[in-house]
Amino acid sequence: MTTFDVINPATEEVVRSVALTTLEETDAAIARAQAAYPAWKAVSPGDRARLLRRFADAVDADIENLAQLEVTNSGHTIGNARWEAGNVRDVLNYYSAAPERLNGKQIPVPGGVNITFQEPLGVVGVIVPWNFPMPIAGWGFAPALAAGNTVVLKPAEVTPLTALRLAELASEAGIPEDVFQVLPGKGSVVGQRFVDHPAVRKVVFTGSTEVGKQIMAGCAAQVKRVTLELGGKNANIIFADSDLEKAAATAPYGVFDNAGQDCCARSLILVQASVYDRFMELLEPAVHGVVVGDPGSEKTEMGPLISAAHKAKVSSYIGADAPVAFRGSAPEGPGYWFPPTVVTPGNLQDPLAADEIFGPVVAVVPFGDETDAVTMANHTEYGLSGSIWTRDVGRALRVARGVESGNLSVNSHSSVRYWTPFGGFKQSGLGRELGPDAVDAFTETKNVFLSTED
Repeated sequence: MTTFDVINPATEEVVRSVALTTLEETDAAIARAQAAYPAWKAVSPGDRARLLRRFADAVDADIENLAQLEVTNSGHTIGNARWEAGNVRDVLNYYSAAPERLNGKQIPVPGGVNITFQEPLGVVGVIVPWNFPMPIAGWGFAPALAAGNTVVLKPAEVTPLTALRLAELASEAGIPEDVFQVLPGKGSVVGQRFVDHPAVRKVVFTGSTEVGKQIMAGCAAQVKRVTLELGGKNANIIFADSDLEKAAATAPYGVFDNAGQDCCARSLILVQASVYDRFMELLEPAVHGVVVGDPGSEKTEMGPLISAAHKAKVSSYIGADAPVAFRGSAPEGPGYWFPPTVVTPGNLQDPLAADEIFGPVVAVVPFGDETDAVTMANHTEYGLSGSIWTRDVGRALRVARGVESGNLSVNSHSSVRYWTPFGGFKQSGLGRELGPDAVDAFTETKNVFLSTED
């Protein structure tokens, strides 16, 4: 197969056929990136910063087009898609400040002067998932380019359109040829070549824990650097002293955003037993109120799942005997629709409470005291994100320190802010993206000693 038909998940119609990059074409692209690296590394920090700002401006001017592409390709709601395109712009602007701030150190030593430099790695391979094609691409390529690396980026096979457009915008903004290339294709071909090719000095991967382990093992053979953002089964912990009405009203949007196709989705709600019944009474109308439908409509809050295969996977969790408490609505007819669904498994070993379903399914389970809440939140092999709802600041801090997760919000469902580090504990990943230190992950520290002895 040399082409792939991109499908609109809301209509099941073919949007466009995209040529799949072959192994030979991947090798050629990596060779071009390697050849372009010395000149890009040599671009002065101010000029590299200026080019990244121009790239950001080009994205800003194209936000509506990028958003409409994502609505059509990924089924994202138009409001979310505009935010996602804007996030690419903002991340580029944020890291445009980095080239002029890649400071080394002067370290006191006897007999001379010791200084360090932050040197770029070379060619960086970025492998992007289908659930958030634009922002996750930007989190990889923006700091990598800022540090002076060249980038080859593989979008998910099913969602390549916005990545291809970003490559066009980079070129229009003046990013030199072959410094940033997008290679649509199969993970088994293009992504695997990023892992195997010795000229690719680092791989950035966002996706499943299973594939992440394979990539990590492959990179280990070459002692190749890797950043992994993997799965999540995130707890939304609701204490009896919280603003229960707000906690229930916002809970659906903490899990059903992007149809639950989010590693940070709060798909396990832990509710203190004394307010469990009241919380469920408040949650039901909130779930029914989620507007599911045409992702191009300004009023829509949740769109379809990405594909027929993924819908089948999500559906497999909701059999005839599943403990469904209540469900929202979803359109019928063409499209990979699945209604927001609330389940009440009897224990945390139930796959509904333990697995990353990656769809609009949320499990609600009661807990006893603060210790129970932390223990139950930590029962999973994952540790990416989560929420804590309480009015007690001391409790918020105790629980936040106790939960084994990389990103926690108190009285909020926020997970990702480009100003702050993002990444997971345990099997949710390795390394951190975003924040002021992300550029360091795309550099090597070089130490230089200058003798002053006679």
